[in-house]
Formats: sequence, C-alpha cells, structure tokens
Amino acid sequence: MFLAKIHIRLKPTVNDPQGLTIRGGLRQLGFDSVTSVRAGKFMEVILEESDEELARASVAEMCDKLLANPIIEEYTFELEPA
Repeated sequence: MFLAKIHIRLKPTVNDPQGLTIRGGLRQLGFDSVTSVRAGKFMEVILEESDEELARASVAEMCDKLLANPIIEEYTFELEPA
C-alpha cells in the first residue's frame, strides 16, 4: 500500500482570483508584507498497490484524467509506504 500526497496548482500564466482575494484579506489583517498568494489543492490518496512503479503510474493517470485540469493546472506528487 502507498500514500500519495498530491499538490495541484494553477499554472503560473493562469489568473488566480482566489489567491488575489486571500492576499487582500491578509493585507486587511495587517500582513502588509504579503505580495502574492497562489491557491491550490492538496489531496491524499491511499492505493492498494504492491509495486511503487505501478502506484506512480496510477497516480499520474488519476491526475491527468480527473484530479487536475491539464489545461490550467499542474501537479506534483510524492509516494510513501502506507
């Protein structure tokens, strides 16, 4: 079994209205040093795979097909034994 820790974020060229809103809120709270915020998603997925290579291929396929929108998002992930 493996635990996949998946980070999904907007590509740098894509506008991030959620990040802008968060930045505005932080600045209103007095955090004036905050100049930029990019929002993203974090997911943990447990896979019942015995082979790490198969687990990596499965997670990449999940991200490509459902978890991330490859047109506007990019992803990275880490695997660890679960």
